Amino acid sequence: MQVLVRDNNVDQALRVLKKKMQREGVFREMKARRSYEKPSEKRVREKAEAVRRSRKAARKQAQREGLLPAPKKKVFAARPGAAPSTPRY
Repeated sequence: MQVLVRDNNVDQALRVLKKKMQREGVFREMKARRSYEKPSEKRVREKAEAVRRSRKAARKQAQREGLLPAPKKKVFAARPGAAPSTPRY
């Protein structure tokens, strides 16, 4: 994994590195390796994750086809000095 430091901005580079590690699942794997997981527990966990992924994919597909309503957009309180209906993400 590689992160470029621009203009000696190490804080920004660290933020980018943490985000990349989060996306790759490094933190989740480190947490899982702290203690031993029995093979039966691993099977149960992986099966549950697969079910969760398939349900999420089916829900997204149904939303695309118009069978389910799309999720509502999040509305955030306006910051002082910002436009009244500007959503922050």
